[in-house]
Amino acid sequence: MIKKIVVINSKGGCGKTTLSTNLASYYAAHGYPTALLDYDPQDSATRWLSQRPESLAGIYGVAAAHPPEENVTRSFQLRVPPGTQRLILDTPASLKRMELIEILRDAWAIIVPILPSTIDSCVTSDFLKDLGKEIRMHTTDASIAIVANRVRRNTRAFQTLMKFLEDKDMPPVTCLRDSQNYVQASAEGMGIHDMKATLTRVDREHWQSLIDWLEAEPLNSDTEPFDTGTHRSIA
Repeated sequence: MIKKIVVINSKGGCGKTTLSTNLASYYAAHGYPTALLDYDPQDSATRWLSQRPESLAGIYGVAAAHPPEENVTRSFQLRVPPGTQRLILDTPASLKRMELIEILRDAWAIIVPILPSTIDSCVTSDFLKDLGKEIRMHTTDASIAIVANRVRRNTRAFQTLMKFLEDKDMPPVTCLRDSQNYVQASAEGMGIHDMKATLTRVDREHWQSLIDWLEAEPLNSDTEPFDTGTHRSIA
């Protein structure tokens, strides 16, 4: 069974590619046949894949932001190898509605990263309202997770973000710290779980909450598919 995981937010610079590449590398490193579809015209995830060392677990990549070659259909372009178990979609900040529908179709989980800033909070809040409508119409079985990204816990900005999410009844599934480990990993086509465990212990602990959420049982079919207070429970 393919579990399709969409990383999305209309706010640029919130770390969608970082989450997407680290998710892909986590699953690949743990033995799951994994594919990464890059819907961002900047091709950041595609470049990351091109830099990935051959010694690491392979990840199948598709530059989905670009039209298919002549005489190739869109569905053929987006195909993934038989046996793929985890499909990660990295998305751009701006999406047309038909592109959004294509991306959300058959999604199993949707991850929305958010940075600790007032602008990011407001933009993400508005985006979630629009996203909820599309989820209800096109991917009713999907669950959604908020991920606080690049946080520094002992700051006013982080406390303000947590208060904002609490007021909106949108508790984050995890909070990923602002760490140079992500910068180093990205430059080398790696993820946190490809690096030495002694260097990334704290980051791995933060990621485990997200992985537990993703691998928990899906929402019941009679549960409201999207609501700012509806989340798959953490195992």
